Order: sequence, then C-alpha cells, then structure tokens
Amino acid sequence: MKSIIALKKSIIPSCDVDTLDKLRRIIKETFQIEGIGGYKIGFEICLLYGMPKVVEEIRHFTALPIIYDHQKAGTDIPEMGKRFVQTCKSVDAIILFPQAGPTTERAWIRAARDEGLGVIVGGEMTHHGYLFSEGGFLRTEAPFEMYRIAAEEGVCDFVVPGNKPEKISLYKNVIMQCGVQQPVFYSPGFISQGGLVKDAVIAAGENYHPIVGRAIYDAKNIAEVTAQFVQQLNF
Repeated sequence: MKSIIALKKSIIPSCDVDTLDKLRRIIKETFQIEGIGGYKIGFEICLLYGMPKVVEEIRHFTALPIIYDHQKAGTDIPEMGKRFVQTCKSVDAIILFPQAGPTTERAWIRAARDEGLGVIVGGEMTHHGYLFSEGGFLRTEAPFEMYRIAAEEGVCDFVVPGNKPEKISLYKNVIMQCGVQQPVFYSPGFISQGGLVKDAVIAAGENYHPIVGRAIYDAKNIAEVTAQFVQQLNF
C-alpha cells in the first residue's frame, strides 16, 4: 500500500475543532514548519461543514496529506466499508479501528485499497477502561489480532497509544513478526493524556508520527508550540 507520510518522523496536528476559523488558524500557523507531516481531521468539523469543504480549506494552504479519523470507523458490517470509503475520496488516508471483527476489518481495508486511500489501523485506544483487563468491553488480546490481520492485508501504518510506550513496543514486535519490516506508527495521547513524545519515539522507532491535538490547537502561540513538538522527535 502507498506511503502516506513522506517524512520518517513528523508531527501531525489533530484538527478536532468545531469551526472553519479555528481550522484555518491551525493550518496557517503550522503548514510551513519543517517537520509537519500532515493533518488529521475528525467527525465534528466534517459533519458540521462536509468533508469536501474542510479539505478545500486546508488545500488553500498546503498539499500535505490529510487523514480522516471517523472516531471510530470499521465498526459496521463488512458491506458498509465500500460506501464509507467512497465518501472519503477527498482525503488521502483514513483511520480504522476494526472493533466489529475480522471480517469487517478485511473488507474495509480492501475497500479503501480499491479506492486508492491510505489505511491506518488502530487497535488499542489511549483511555483507561478500554480493554477487558481494565474493566472495558474488548478482550485484552483483541488489539493484537487487529494489528495482525491488518499486517496480513498489507497495511504498514498503525495507530498505537502514545501514553503507553510499553504497549507500543509489544505491538511493534507482533506487527514485525507478521512480515511488516518497517511499520509506521501514529499516536495520540500526549500531554493532556499523560504521554511524553520522547518515550513514545523510543518505543516506536524510526517511522513515527505523533498526533497532537489540544496541546496545539488550544495554545496561545500555535506555531511556537508545534515547533517545540517537532524538536522532541530528535532529542
């Protein structure tokens, strides 16, 4: 599957905001910073304004990749995968969290591939209470299976929890054992959720893209804070 981010390491601002003005501010203050790999957009702004409009606003400033995070896509029946990816043609890649099972996971990955979309697959989230061992609904082994199936389907890009570096190392080993020799990792979970970029970089390795949301878009000086995050990639 095609490479999503050109850089080996980068910061991806998460544009989980509710107005186009806020979106423009993020893009204006960050798109020229060396070390920005792309932008993540979410359901809130896309449902309010429509994905094509949101993408158009970003494209006024930059051609950097745009990743859509439906929060969480991949949780419906297999047949809905084709319909979902067809609505996402204006972005470069999508994030899937295939909690609906292996049949859905394979179908949605293949549907995205057929449309030429990049696919990033997540398994474990950042918050406590997600896995059964923490009082959650999902079997503790489920993320390993989600990552394994994605690797078998040719996916090389994975979302891992940035505030759980020990888990990043475990998932990386499993993915590499499945034949993905150079996996690419993306992580939320920094600052407000307790994660440190330095620790996550050590665990993830040379292909790593922290996804930073509130710490960037709530900052008084977005450009300055973003540049500081970029510097942490090469401590």
